[in-house]
Amino acid sequence: MESQDQPTSAQASVPSGNPEESLLSRVEVIEAQPLAQRAAGFEQLHDELLAELQRGDHGDA
Repeated sequence: MESQDQPTSAQASVPSGNPEESLLSRVEVIEAQPLAQRAAGFEQLHDELLAELQRGDHGDA
């Protein structure tokens, strides 16, 4: 298994601006990674999106 020292694909910087374009850019970066890194990248993205939804549910957004 590869070292965790490398940034995951979900941590890669994406252009700011349109949130939809940023999300699509992140997914494209994740998809280009080897399987183990894709899994970690999608897991991180999932966690971030879940946190964003939960903030919105609580009115903290």
